[in-house]
Amino acid sequence: MKLVSSAFADGAAIPRRFTCDGENRSPPLQWSGAPEGSRSFALLCDDPDAPGGTWHHWAVYDIPPAVTEFPDNAAQNTRMKQAVNDFRKVGYGGPCPPHGHGPHHYHFRVLALSMEDLPAKANASCRDIEREARKHVIAEAILVGWYER
Repeated sequence: MKLVSSAFADGAAIPRRFTCDGENRSPPLQWSGAPEGSRSFALLCDDPDAPGGTWHHWAVYDIPPAVTEFPDNAAQNTRMKQAVNDFRKVGYGGPCPPHGHGPHHYHFRVLALSMEDLPAKANASCRDIEREARKHVIAEAILVGWYER
């Protein structure tokens, strides 16, 4: 599988508009090459460089297999199933590393899953969604961008 964005290349800087210093919009994302048997997708974004351990910025789940892209600012779609991020808000929380902490790397991952609906409780956290999704992964793609303040 492959995951790309028209807003930034793998290994490149994430534009300010997709961060807490800009408009805090979720970036456009496109994925391809899902294997046969993919019944749904989950999309995750986290920052493993956070001072207190991995910071979870976004989790979208139960994405139908016919959906293979999110447009710019897709997180504003209230019909999507989105988890509670580490900012304690449902949906996307853009890169927002501590000032002077150096570049942080943001891992966007799309997981192809062998089941349609994850058994997620109301107000599930990004960690909850990832933990449940990992039990059903049949393929994964990653896109890494960085941002610093």
